[in-house]
This record gives sequence, structure tokens and C-alpha cells, in this order.
Amino acid sequence: MNIEPASSFEARVARHAALADPARLRIVDLLTLGDFSPTELQAELGMSSNLLAHHLRTLDDAGLATRHRSEGDKRRSYLRLAAGALDGLVPGAVQGAERVLFVCTRNSARSQLAAALWRQASSIPSVSAGTHPADHIAPGAVEAARRHGLDLPDQAPRSLDDVAGAADFVVTVCDNAHEELAGLRGIHWSIPDPLRLGTREAFDRAFEDIARRVTDLAPRVTAA
Repeated sequence: MNIEPASSFEARVARHAALADPARLRIVDLLTLGDFSPTELQAELGMSSNLLAHHLRTLDDAGLATRHRSEGDKRRSYLRLAAGALDGLVPGAVQGAERVLFVCTRNSARSQLAAALWRQASSIPSVSAGTHPADHIAPGAVEAARRHGLDLPDQAPRSLDDVAGAADFVVTVCDNAHEELAGLRGIHWSIPDPLRLGTREAFDRAFEDIARRVTDLAPRVTAA
């Protein structure tokens, strides 16, 4: 699996290390709201000037904060959050893909929901399949999707053998499928089977879990 370049990873490590100190994390929290002079930060934090200077140097070295002179009192300076400072805390692109393939056992709920949600979040094509496909999509999945403003495509579950392509980026959304396909390259989301309980709440929980994961993953997968 491809990951971000080493230089980007090292920069992210440095930023996380800088933020591991509670005082520096608090300074960055304040800077997300606006600019502060060192004197103002001292008052907010109840910290000596020497210790504050140490923390500010660390934040500057990690690319999290910058300093500029006041246009009024030239002896005064202001700290601001560096442009893109917090972007560096987000993991980089994880994979290039021609298509994303979501897999569960029956291809009747979780994988169908994931593929449909992916189509809303990314321009990279998506498809779903099952290791042992059911005869039809679970009504609970259709109803949960509809409650959340999503229409599932009207298609029967399909077998993994009939759908999988060599260039697919595979996401298993079912523990059984993941363990059955041990050694298959890709990633796994351990999402409880809503059919076990069969309740509205179980399908809604599965939908919301998948939606959150799709939202987090989509920006990290690039078109191959």
C-alpha cells in the first residue's frame, strides 16, 4: 500500500511531537481563534517569558506558528497559526485506485451501502460484491439508505469472483469476508452486521459508521 512521501511523513511527525506538550497544544488552540502577542499569551497561560519563548521556538520549528511585527508598536510582534499548519496533521494519500471494491459476505447491506456512499464522496468508481451473495438486497438497508437521503441501485447482489478486477482497491466491510479472504491486499472495516439484529437502529448504526469511514477515506484515495 502506498503512503505519503517520507518528507511529508517526517513533517507530520514533527508537528505531532510539538503538539504533544499541553502548553503548546493550548497555544495552537488559541491561535486557531486569532493572533496573539507573546505578552498576551503569557497572560493567557500564566507562563514565564523564557518558557513561552521555548514553546514558541518549537512551534516555529515544526511549521505550526509564525511571527510578524506589529504595524503599530514596532517593538511588538504577533504570533499567528502558519498557513496549512493543521493540514499537516492529516494522513496523506494512501492509495491510487482505478476502482474501489467493497466486499462483505452477502452483498446485501454493508457493501451495497458503502459503494453507494462512495459514489457521493468520490469521482473514483465504486462497486460492491459478496463472497456468498444473497438473493436480494436487505430491505433494512434500502430503508436505512432512504432515511438518510440515499437511494441504493436496484441490482441483485453479485459474487466477488464475477466482479473483482486486478486493479481494484479492496475494502472489506465484514469480518467474515475479511477473514475468508486472508492475504487479500486492501483495507478492512470491522462493521457489525445489521442483519443480526435486523432493527432500524442496527441498520442506522451501520449506515452512519460506513458514512463516516467513507468520508474519511475518500480524500486519501487518488485516481490511478
